[in-house]
Amino acid sequence: MRIWLVLSLVLLAAPALLAASTPSSRPGLSGAAIDRAVAALLAKHGEALGPRIRLGVTQVAARWWPEDGDEQAFHTFVSEGFLPTPADLDAMAERLERVQEQIDGHLHEVARLVTEPSQLDTGPVRAWDQMLGDLSLASHVTPDLFANKVAFLALLNFPLHTLAERLASGSTWDRATWARSRMMDRFAARVPADVSQEVTRAFNAAEQYIADYNVYMGQLVAEDGSKPFPAGLKLITHWGLRDELKSHYGEGEAGLRKQRLIAKVMERIVRQEVPACTINADGVAWAPFKDAGQPCPPEPDTRYARILDVFQAVRKVDPYNPTAPTFIQARFEQDRQIPEAEVEALLASILESQEVRDIAKLVQARVGRPLEPFDIWYSGFKPGRGRSEEELDRIVAKKYPTVAAFQEDVPRILRALGFAPEKADWLAAHITVDPSRGAGHAMGAVRREDKAHLRTRIPEGGMNYKGYNIAIHEMGHNVEQVFSLNGIDHWFLNGVPNNAFTEALAFVFQGRDLELLGLQSPSEDAHRLEALDDVWGAYEIGGVALVDMRMWRWMYAHPEASPGELKQAVRGIAREVWNRWYAPVFGQKDVELLAVYSHMVSNGLYLPDYPIGHVIASQLAKSFREGDFGRDFERVCRQGRVTPDAWMRGAVGAPLSAQAMLAEARRALTAGTR
Repeated sequence: MRIWLVLSLVLLAAPALLAASTPSSRPGLSGAAIDRAVAALLAKHGEALGPRIRLGVTQVAARWWPEDGDEQAFHTFVSEGFLPTPADLDAMAERLERVQEQIDGHLHEVARLVTEPSQLDTGPVRAWDQMLGDLSLASHVTPDLFANKVAFLALLNFPLHTLAERLASGSTWDRATWARSRMMDRFAARVPADVSQEVTRAFNAAEQYIADYNVYMGQLVAEDGSKPFPAGLKLITHWGLRDELKSHYGEGEAGLRKQRLIAKVMERIVRQEVPACTINADGVAWAPFKDAGQPCPPEPDTRYARILDVFQAVRKVDPYNPTAPTFIQARFEQDRQIPEAEVEALLASILESQEVRDIAKLVQARVGRPLEPFDIWYSGFKPGRGRSEEELDRIVAKKYPTVAAFQEDVPRILRALGFAPEKADWLAAHITVDPSRGAGHAMGAVRREDKAHLRTRIPEGGMNYKGYNIAIHEMGHNVEQVFSLNGIDHWFLNGVPNNAFTEALAFVFQGRDLELLGLQSPSEDAHRLEALDDVWGAYEIGGVALVDMRMWRWMYAHPEASPGELKQAVRGIAREVWNRWYAPVFGQKDVELLAVYSHMVSNGLYLPDYPIGHVIASQLAKSFREGDFGRDFERVCRQGRVTPDAWMRGAVGAPLSAQAMLAEARRALTAGTR
């Protein structure tokens, strides 16, 4: 999971695609002042440059605050700052690109350093660690660029583009034009540093809350009074709990008892009913199925307080982004470049599909019982799942007893995936593996001289299968990050169109985890199982994404809500989504499990990227199978941060659509996959 991308987009205070004529959140210059400045520049440079002059002056004026100077200062600035020749424009763009790469890159590295104790398993997190982690030096960059008028110089000479303009004209642009379009995203909005710093603190606190929310499974008491899990097994919410649940398919009644116990723990987490003294603490037994007689009271509504803290922080950015005056609009229309309504329609096309219902029947036949709500996490379509979790844990622990062992094996893993030896070595040299405090994540570089970081959780005794599976996913992120930064032609184009694309590329890696252990070989049957797993996974996470989206709509409709009120609202939303799209399939109503995902707390509307990522991954996987994996993976990553539509057409020759994924599943079902 590329968790740092959500936060960095806010910290850079650069919501993309702001219209050139949008007024700032503070009083700007009068229309008469703008007209006089335009007239003076036309007299100096001629009408041939009129369109550029009018656009540039308007863009500057919309963001000019009283503290930037009076009308005369404005006139002097635009008169002296307008660059009339292509050579001057080229020189300025090249200089901005190099300088911003170094500024952003070094500050990114500082941020990585100050958050190390909370991100990495380096010992206890002390009070000063948390204080240092709240530092946000990057939040000062854009305000400073406005204060010294570099931002205004860019706004005067280069156009800001809307999403509509990029969709209409982007196919005719060369790479330099695309790079300049992305360059201007940074200057579209002007957010004060103190607002960005508050956002940093809120996200850091939410992330720390999740990183420290572990359940000691050996202390859980099942309905029959037994303790079915081994002592010392510590699982983070929600990732560790979910993956543990997945691991017990095929174990008969014993596995089913464990799955029901985990599902009940998840339910208690959503309801904030977990005894506070058991969170991240060993030695205290508790019985999730019992409503009374617990060892201590539950924690207060901390989960929902953290969500509200993030909401209140990002809401303070809204006035500085008039064309997307809510965080919801900014995340969909600016960051994803896909309108929220289109995303919801894409999700509905999966959730309402006949393929989902037919796959559900197959799942029920495979488990040999009526479906239960936790079967949204059914993992039996994973090829090669004939091995138990314990066996996989032993294999992985022996292979990767330490972080260093995994680091050493990175070149081999990349060669096994299909990268040429010299390319695998080049990629491995740009990736550093760190011991993660949380479940694991990828943290890319920003400067090309830096390295991408793969954070993975390796407990005492060696890596387990869950950690390995996540690590392979994160390696997919890292490889994309290296190609789309170190292999890009223009730094301003580094990255991919949005988070869903990097998730999709990571899914492609993750789906081959057993193959990389030498435990399975590619086959047609494996591909058919993968097609079913893609749809079932998108079905599960699609509902989770809808809960996340509706939660944010509710918060904007109730901005003064208390944590307790938000808790009740989220539980109600989870039930509504379940009852519409899941109850008809599972035969059980009013389930709240869809609200358990930790991303809802710490990652601010990140969840919709996952189902979109499943759709993209399905389209990419088919294309990769038919070609040279290593070469094609590099090719698509090096397209950079163009629009989602342009990226998909360049990658697979078709637009983003769930129909290809559903068609693959239909073929698998027709083939009689068991």
